[in-house]
Amino acid sequence: MNPHDLDRSKRAAVDHPIHDLLARRWSPRAFDERPVDRELLHQLFEAARWAASSFNEQPWRFLVAERQAEAEFSRMLECLSEGNRAWARRASALAISVSKLAFDRTGKPNRHHAHDVGMATANLAIQATALGLHVHMMAGFDVEKARTTYGVPEGFDPLTAMAIGHLGPIEVLDERKQAREREPRTRLPLTEVVFRERWGNPI
Repeated sequence: MNPHDLDRSKRAAVDHPIHDLLARRWSPRAFDERPVDRELLHQLFEAARWAASSFNEQPWRFLVAERQAEAEFSRMLECLSEGNRAWARRASALAISVSKLAFDRTGKPNRHHAHDVGMATANLAIQATALGLHVHMMAGFDVEKARTTYGVPEGFDPLTAMAIGHLGPIEVLDERKQAREREPRTRLPLTEVVFRERWGNPI
């Protein structure tokens, strides 16, 4: 299957109009091995940098490994779960988001740290879509191995791994993952997630 055909087939089937970038963003596992220009990578993290955060604390930090740096790419790849390594090895770059757990201003725990890092990575993913790239977020990685490998200090938590790159042909995946790649994107209806007046009363 042509990667561009797959891209078109994954456009969100929305119930209400949304921005085209949001409708087109999705998380493939089939990546093309060609590198991503470093300037484009910088643009992704610049988009992340300008996310909103509680008290402008900006708790996000990112570890990055580019495919061209083979040893470093392998180090980060080894932090991923076995299942994720099988397909993420073809990505142009890997990254791990790291969250600062406490406020600089008070030293107290920041209850919103993970939310704010999520805001930053959402910005990153949408910027990637705008540039014709794709990002697949992964919960499946060894947090302690990442912490040890990269010397992540106390007060910071590795949160999410990411594969970044160009969409590749679906045939690079095994049959099970090909089937998952072809599945339509779905979401719960607004009636199940947006309430008014009381919990469970749909908007």
